[in-house]
Order: sequence, then C-alpha cells, then structure tokens
Amino acid sequence: MTIQLLKLRPMLSTTLRCAWCSSLFPPLSFRTKPLSSSSSSSSSLHYSPWSGLQSWRENPLNKNRLWGPNGPEPLPPSPCTPLEVCEGPMALASSLAGMGSLVLSTSDPLTKSKLSHLAYSRWRTEHLPIGDSQAPDRPARPAKPQLVSPKEIPAPKNSGLPLNAYMLHNLAHVELNAIDLAWDTVVRFSPYSKILGEGFFADFAHVADDESRHFAWCSQRLAELGFNYGDMPAHNLLWRECAKSSNNVAARLVAIPLVQEARGLDAGPRLVQKLIGFGDSRTSNIVARIADEEVAHVAVGVHWFVSVCQKMGRAPCSTFKDLLKEYNVELKGPFNYSARDEAGIPRDWYDTSSTSEVKQDKSEPLSEVYERLACIISMENENSSLNRPPG
Repeated sequence: MTIQLLKLRPMLSTTLRCAWCSSLFPPLSFRTKPLSSSSSSSSSLHYSPWSGLQSWRENPLNKNRLWGPNGPEPLPPSPCTPLEVCEGPMALASSLAGMGSLVLSTSDPLTKSKLSHLAYSRWRTEHLPIGDSQAPDRPARPAKPQLVSPKEIPAPKNSGLPLNAYMLHNLAHVELNAIDLAWDTVVRFSPYSKILGEGFFADFAHVADDESRHFAWCSQRLAELGFNYGDMPAHNLLWRECAKSSNNVAARLVAIPLVQEARGLDAGPRLVQKLIGFGDSRTSNIVARIADEEVAHVAVGVHWFVSVCQKMGRAPCSTFKDLLKEYNVELKGPFNYSARDEAGIPRDWYDTSSTSEVKQDKSEPLSEVYERLACIISMENENSSLNRPPG
C-alpha cells in the first residue's frame, strides 16, 4: 500500500480534480489478485483476441434485415414505418446515448428493433456525439409475452407451438433482450464516456444493431410458421442479470458478454442440430448465422474486460472469478470450447478443470484500484491535450 501511495503522490492534483470518476467503479467487498511476474505468462493476461474483431468494427452498416431464399438480404425500399421511426423523438435525438434511451423506452418489439438500427445508422452516418443520458430502471416491454419464472415456462408439448417455433420463440426472446442489454450498457455508462473512450460505446452500439437484426430474422421466420413473438410465456432472467451490474462496468462486462452471450456460443450448435433433426433447414440456417455472429459480441466483452483489468493492474482471471461470486452470476456448461477459444475467452477463466482456483490474498480493495484507474485515464487525457499542437 505504501508503494501505491508513493505512486499516487505526484498525481495528487489530478486525483482531486477527478475524484468524481471513482463512482464508475464503486467499492466491492472482495479483494482480488494483482498482476505479478508469476502470473504474467498466464493465458488470462496474454489472451488471443478474435482475429476478426477489427474487421467487424470496420464493416459497413449491415442492412441485411430480411432473411431471403438464400440467406440475409436488404429489405426492399418502402416508406418509413411506423410513424415514430420517421417523425418521432428518434429523428430529433442528437446523441448516441439519447437515441439508446429512446430504444429502451420503446415497448413494441418490431419498433424497438427498427429504432435500434436507425439509432446506430444515424450515429455512424451523422457522426453524432456519444452524449449523456439517463437509462430507465427497466426497458419497456409489450403486454405479451407474459413474463414468468423459469419453472413456469411450458414444456414444448404443452406450449401450443411446434418444436421449431418453440425454439425460435425462445431465441427471439433472447435477441430482444439482447437489444436492451447492449443499449443499457451504452446509456447507463454514458456519463463516463471520457473515461471509457468512444470505442467502448461504438462496440456496444454495434452489438445492439446486430441483435436488432437477429430479432428481425426470428420474428420474420416465426410469422412464416404462423406464429408471433408473444405467443407463449417467457422469463425475465436476462434482464435480472443485467440489473445486477447496473452500478459497475466491470461486472456488466462479466455478466452480459462473458457469461450470457457466451452461453449463446455453447447452445447455438445444439439448437441447430435439433432444428435439422426436426426437418426445418431454413430456421436452422438462421440460428447458425446468429450463433456465428455472436462470436463478435463475446470478443468485444473480452477485449474491454481485459482493457479495464490492465488499466487497474489486476489479473483478469481472478478478477473475473471474483466478480462472478460478488454479483452471484451463475456460470455453467457444457462449454463450446472451440467457439469460446475463437472469441478469445481463456479457458482458465471459466473451466475449473483447466486450472486450480486462484487463492485470494490481502491485496488492496478494488475500490481503491478503480479510483486510481479513473485518475490515470484522466491524466492521460490531460497530457494528450497538453501535448497536442495548437490547431
């Protein structure tokens, strides 16, 4: 602790100026393992990022929101509908966070999907700022589906839907929630955009756009099968996990992309095989494409979690495990190792058979490290501004 105080002494004036930043990383009760020479060679420090991450970031806007005879294709030109998409508050919003808040406040699923795409499109093409907005306590939801506990979800034979529509409805529910989860991350942490950097918000807005396209495909295919989203009950577990991490960006990265999205990598291939066995190749192709695109979303989570841990001087592996315990986030298999490897999640983060549990030590509380991180980033921004040649 004395060493840390010595390091902080030259930063004292900056520390006082940026003390407000520590609210982004609130105090946590656990203590976690700092980086050390013995851990520097761990896969959790030298992880292998997804090779396609930069290409995904640089890809042009994806307008393939219709599932055609041969796969994704753009929607045919048509007047902008519904009215709120064209002339409502979305058209007047002037920041990414402001548009995200409007998406979260929209209850109709198809409208939410369209507004999500419009928000990301406007931000990409009009170069709007990230801005600062207030996230609602919970996203707006339609009257159907009825939200019940997982134990009350009917079995396929009691749902009134054939197996392919039953599985597709469950996936549509996941994708609709994923739209809200991504936008909530953008909006809720928008007051800290100078700390986290524009890239953080660009990535999660991109994720939201992908999820809105996935929901559109699921909704279209359900209609082709003679059903609609809302025809059977659904659970609210996904948002509950998101709400747990509403006060901590590191916990949010663990709970959503590194656990929930990663579960999609695990379940996707099994779902595809079940649909093939059912004889529905069109739906299986949609699910396979969605599962493939989820790799980018997990990779985004890995990238930003490692980035935050490196700034804090924390070991990502032990920090990941500590956050799971602190926020009571359930991590369960079976795991799709090949997909998780591709996305860049080191196996020792989640597979207890690959390494022994990291013992906790008496290192400093994370709350102190979080405050130091905020101050270091503030200093970097300040130094960058001082060293920038006059315009």
